[in-house]
Amino acid sequence: MEATVTLGQECSLVIPADVRAALGLAPGDEVHLHVEGRRVVIERQADAVAELRSFASSLPPGRSLVDELLAERRRAAADGE
Repeated sequence: MEATVTLGQECSLVIPADVRAALGLAPGDEVHLHVEGRRVVIERQADAVAELRSFASSLPPGRSLVDELLAERRRAAADGE
């Protein structure tokens, strides 16, 4: 599905009705935006959360991404970056 929209006065976007229907969006729903290269991806907040939970559940038990990030930052600081 594709749609072309025009930015409003304050750079607001109106999501067309058929797109809202396809995504199951209703007034007041929260959506998640993220940038991929030069594209903006809009997804339902619940879908974004489910994707993150799925990613986290695929990690081996005992693996800590926080510990890995801290170790990476310590190495960078030690290297003077």
